[in-house]
Parts: sequence; structure tokens; C-alpha cells
Amino acid sequence: MRFLVFLFLGLWAVPVSAAPVGAVYTKHCAECHGAERLGGIGPALLPQNLKRLKKKAATAVIRDGREATQMLGFSEVLSEADVEALVAYIYTPLDNVPGWGMDDIAASRIVHTEMSELADAPQHNADPLNLFTVVETGDHHVTILDGDKFEPLWRFKSRFALHGGAKYSPDGRFVYLGSRDGWVSKYDLWSFKPVAEVRAGINMRNIAVSSDGKWIMAGNYLPHTITILNAHDLTPFRVIEAKDKQGNSSRVSAVYNAPPRKSFIAAFKDIKQIWEMSYDPDAAPVYEGFVHNYREGQEEGIITEPQPFARKRIKLDVYLDDFFFDSEYTDVMGASRDGKSAVYNLDARRKVSDLDLDGMPHLGSGIIWDYGGREVMATPHLRGGTISVIDMESWKTIKRIKTMGPGFFMRSHDNTPYAWVDVFFGPNKDKLHVIDKRTLEIVKTITPEPGKTGAHVEFTRDGKYALVSIWDMDGALVVYDAATLEEVKRIPMKKPSGKYNVFNKITYSRGTSH
Repeated sequence: MRFLVFLFLGLWAVPVSAAPVGAVYTKHCAECHGAERLGGIGPALLPQNLKRLKKKAATAVIRDGREATQMLGFSEVLSEADVEALVAYIYTPLDNVPGWGMDDIAASRIVHTEMSELADAPQHNADPLNLFTVVETGDHHVTILDGDKFEPLWRFKSRFALHGGAKYSPDGRFVYLGSRDGWVSKYDLWSFKPVAEVRAGINMRNIAVSSDGKWIMAGNYLPHTITILNAHDLTPFRVIEAKDKQGNSSRVSAVYNAPPRKSFIAAFKDIKQIWEMSYDPDAAPVYEGFVHNYREGQEEGIITEPQPFARKRIKLDVYLDDFFFDSEYTDVMGASRDGKSAVYNLDARRKVSDLDLDGMPHLGSGIIWDYGGREVMATPHLRGGTISVIDMESWKTIKRIKTMGPGFFMRSHDNTPYAWVDVFFGPNKDKLHVIDKRTLEIVKTITPEPGKTGAHVEFTRDGKYALVSIWDMDGALVVYDAATLEEVKRIPMKKPSGKYNVFNKITYSRGTSH
């Protein structure tokens, strides 16, 4: 939504008078949430997608905004009557919520370049594993950047409202991008050509690519489904409804690849579960039922799900909205928006520890490094100015590092002694802190451009340079020497929301998101 302030004689803001609710929604909400409330940059605003948000809370969100999101408050531009009318409107079911099944997905598929027509070797001189995919949300473009010369090699128009997280094939040749309105796009980084696109859902959260390069999984907010695609040509393979055994459906909050386990992990917004779904061709069936009788070595009453993608369900105590995995993808650290955090073991399928974390930790932006002879995990918080450092053996918080405000992204690299974190929200949004991983102390605060949000650090393949985004239409990538912390180069871009190094992503570097 856009935040609009109407001034009368330059003295005060005047609330908008009550108007037909459809017109109010179109003016203030449709840009982000879609003309039909089916979602876009923001989530779908339908009763089935608002199960966890009570009407009273929705009223407060529209009036005051929602902390740690791009949703700003409208109290100065909308009357109370308009706010209440909007709440009633978004909780009113649509006459017809469109479905999106296998036939719809298959019909949407577009082939730009046949795989057989692609080059047999890179058609450029850059290191294919030190490229960056830079998502420029300002004008809906993507730039492929040479990570050695820091020069753009290819810029192309993307689908609307890309989810920032670019994913790569295991060899780094292909990049896959997912948009909020459900499109999955495949591009060839050897020949700089688009390959194919398909719409996997109506309102999509994110995508993941299997470690064998065969599968793509897409998690959808609308419909409540998981879509599995063949990575080779983006043809649909399966659509799985996101439901528990009682029939309760849920938005899919995220899907992840777990390389050591040869499986995908799916997390949900509206059911207290996470699922593990194997793509290992040798994986055993998953037993879903119970043994009712046992005689002479026979088991009865057992229901199995065949592979691939049989669901192992891990029951949770609470809804978990954010996740982080240990290096072996055995333990899942999860946090809910209301402040509850815990660790679940995927093998035991149960909780193994609580976490002492408050202030909405952004676990999805957490990183790992070695400290004092063991691995620690550090995460920024979306509420309050803190970095929490957690011992991954004891699960104890060993330090809280005070920052100048709430942070969103934290990044590092095994070849640098420093971790970088932004101050994404609040008056100090133009600052970034550099933390010494050996002492857990802030050693420098950097201002890439005064008054403009500096965010989302990513490192080159060798860890020698750190790239920072200036989130502005007149923005830039700012390249820093990771040892001296001095600026090296500035590359103008249109609100570069994120950048993703091929090598760091395909090797699942401990210093970046997965």
C-alpha cells in the first residue's frame, strides 16, 4: 500500500471521508494486494488467508501499520469508518476464488528457448561461479553482474514483484526466479537467454531447487498448495494440497532444500506442522497410519505414501513464521511472530530445546561461524536493536549485541573475520554495522549513502569484497573491500533489493541465506 498524506493549507492531515469501500480499496490497497485481493507484492486479502489475524488486529494493522513489514499505517488518511469498512471487505469471501491446478499450470507454461538450442559453453569471459544475480525491484529488472570486474553483463525485464531469493542449478548454470504472483522463470547464465516460465500459483511465497537439479518446489499462499516442477523444462509434476490430517488448509510460508537429506522442507502459516519431503529415489515409503494388529510378523492398518515427495510431518507446539537450519539440516530453529522460539529435530520429529529469543528474530537471515571452538548462529531482530548470538550445541544465547535499530539482513563469509548487519527499520536505516566474529563486538558503522536505506550485504566467491544495496529508485550497489572496509566502487541501479552470488548459493555458504 502507498502511504498518502493529504494536507489542508499545509497545516494538518485530513482523513478521507467515507466512500464506497471498493473505491477505497482500489485507491489505497490494490497496488500491493491486487485488484481482486489475490495478492501481489503484499499477501492475498481473503478470509482463508487471514485465519490468524483477528478483525480487531486487522483494524490496528490498517490504522497503524504492521511492524517489520512494508505495511504502513493509514490513520492520517482514512477515517475510522473507512478502516472498519475495509476490514469487513477483506473478510468477505469472494464469489469465486480461482483454483490453480495441474491443468492451469501446464497451460501457463511459456518456452522462450529450447534446451537443445543453448550453448555448450559459457559465451562470456566472466567466472560463471562468481556472477551475481541482482534483483532491481525499482523497475522490475534483473542484472547479471561480473563479480570480478563489478560490471553488468546482462540486464533483462523480470516478472512483477520478484521474491528476492534467486536459486541456482547445482552447477550454477541456470538461475530460477519466483515472483509474488506465482511465476517461476528459468534463465541460462552461459548464453544469457531466457529458457522457460510457468505460473506455479496465484500468490507464491518462494521456491527451492533440489540438490540433484531435477526438481523445483514452489510454496503458495494462494491456493494453499505446494507445486513441484521438473527443473529441466518447468513442466508441472505434482500439486500437493497444504492440509493437515483434519483437513485444515494453510498458506505455505516457505519451502527449503535440505542438501544432506536429499529432501525439501515446507513450513506453514496456518497449521502447526513442518513437512519433510524426500526426492531421494532410494528413500523408503513414509508410514502415515498406525499398527492396529501384530501377529506372525504382519503389520495391519498401515497407510503409506509413495516416494518421491512423501510427507513426513513434524508436529509443532506453535505456529512458526521464520526458520533457520543447522549446517547438517538436522535441527530446525523456528520463531513465531508472537515471540515463541524453539528447536525441532527432523530425525526425532520433536522439539529438543526452547530458545531465549525475543523481539521477533529474523531467523531466515541468520548466519553461522566458528567461535570458541564451536559453531554459533547469529540473527538480527525485527523488533528492537539487537543481534542475538546462539551456541548451537547448548542452544543458549551467549551474547546480545546492541545495534542502532532493528535489522533485516545479516551476512558474512568463511574467508572474512567480519559479519555485516543492516539497520533496516527506523531513523538509522542508512547505517550498517560491521561485527568482528572473533570478539562479537561492533568494530565499524558504515553509512553508504546518508538518508537512504542500506541493506542486504553479499560477498564475492572468495569473500574479498562485500556488496551493499542502497534501496532507492536512485540506488546503487556499493562494493567494499572486506578487509579494509573501504569503498571500492559504486554501480547505479534501480532499488537493488537483493543480490545473490552463484558460488555462495550452490555451496550453501554459512554466511548467506539458503
